[in-house]
Amino acid sequence: MGKVTGFQEYGRELPQKTPVAERVKNYNEFVGLYSDEKLNQQSARCMNCGIPFCHSGCPLGNVIPEFNDAVYRKSWEEAYQILSSTNNFPEFTGRICPAPCESACVLGINKPAVAIEEIEKHIIEIAYSKNLVKPVAPLIKTGKTVAVVGSGPAGLAAAAQLSKAGHTVTVYERDDRPGGLLRYGIPDFKLEKWVIDRRIQIMEEDGIEFKCNVEVGKDIAADEIARNYDAVVLAGGSTIPRNLPIPGCELKGVHFAMDFLKQQNKRVSSIDVTAEDIFATDKDVVVIGGGDTGSDCVGTSNRQGARSVKQFEVMVQPPKERTAHMPWPTYPMVLKTTSSHEEGAERFWGVNTKEFIGDENGELKALKVSDVSWEIDVMGRPIKFAEVEGSEREIPCQRVFLAMGFVNPQFDGALEQLGVELDERKNVKAREGIYRTNVSKVFAAGDMRRGQSLVVWAISEGREAARKVDEFLMGHSNLESKDAVNQFDQVFYQQV
Repeated sequence: MGKVTGFQEYGRELPQKTPVAERVKNYNEFVGLYSDEKLNQQSARCMNCGIPFCHSGCPLGNVIPEFNDAVYRKSWEEAYQILSSTNNFPEFTGRICPAPCESACVLGINKPAVAIEEIEKHIIEIAYSKNLVKPVAPLIKTGKTVAVVGSGPAGLAAAAQLSKAGHTVTVYERDDRPGGLLRYGIPDFKLEKWVIDRRIQIMEEDGIEFKCNVEVGKDIAADEIARNYDAVVLAGGSTIPRNLPIPGCELKGVHFAMDFLKQQNKRVSSIDVTAEDIFATDKDVVVIGGGDTGSDCVGTSNRQGARSVKQFEVMVQPPKERTAHMPWPTYPMVLKTTSSHEEGAERFWGVNTKEFIGDENGELKALKVSDVSWEIDVMGRPIKFAEVEGSEREIPCQRVFLAMGFVNPQFDGALEQLGVELDERKNVKAREGIYRTNVSKVFAAGDMRRGQSLVVWAISEGREAARKVDEFLMGHSNLESKDAVNQFDQVFYQQV
């Protein structure tokens, strides 16, 4: 334990951010780093509690009190080894994870939780600066080959673990550069792309081969991949966006959020945009959807110089603090104000968009919306809404970004050709803990299997799937597993 009284002596502090007026002028990351003193103090806040519930809050099962103690003692190699034993990419989760571990922090019962996410980011950045992050693949290979389809966080995690086990891994990516959602879905002001490139270089030094601009099922037949490799991991993500099929949805100016974000990410990286440009400059923007992707559209619109930015959510406004139906240590569905919201946006809840209204040229000019009221069940969950009489109105708008989530993976192409079964939600059917599909030697992980989720869950899925692939190929596996943490979770929640 770093310091017995640390949690009483120090309050939670986060690193300074670049002021709003300055940071909206560019796409650079704007969250600073702790001073050595502040990092020491924040790690000292960890209580080393009897039962560290942060373990169960983290989908990766990160060993949090132990790495906090190592940070307090400035034992950087030890801290890095502890963290990297459960998390392949702390530089990603330390920047863009919503930190469910902090929601389960014991200190968070009556005080602000330990700043676990920021400490995690500092550990990996210090590790890079001290040249502690190195290739880990063994010199002697198993002779087995694995194809990973998709280079998002799940695919990268699976590839890293399989390479660590000694297999020869090839990653197929249909975009021009690896990273998947990390590269083209997350704006640079949250995750600069050199962070991805730095990690990809380490993975290539580990012997992992990346084949970009290759869509399995289109540029190369899926059954050819299955024939040529000893195992295949499908990690293509959940890529079909949820649409809003109302009158006027075909108008110019109505776009899916990811089309908008991907274009801007390419511009920042000086990559040509071949599709018709989507800009928010001098436009009245409405973002439909209240999640992280919607927030990213808000931040990007502000940087492009939008005239106004509004964000609509049809659900009720979440509470600001936990309610009786959100007991600690569960992840609370409370109001989240992101850095993008701080930069400027009007937020509206309980708003239903009924029609996109266009001008004589087919350009979007307004939205027809109405307010809705929700019926709430005994658990505090909204179950049915009704339109508020007399609330219908028009909102001037020239750009709409649909950020209502993703419904399922793309079926035509690789999935169709392989003949994998889908579940009732049209995700690839592969039971958790097994990760194997109905097709021999084909496994699935990440959003393609579990549905749209968090980056930290994608990494967890990739790691666990890699372990099952290793068992399939070798009869056993020495790769790390979070089974012990999962068993603890099951016992705890049964008791609750």
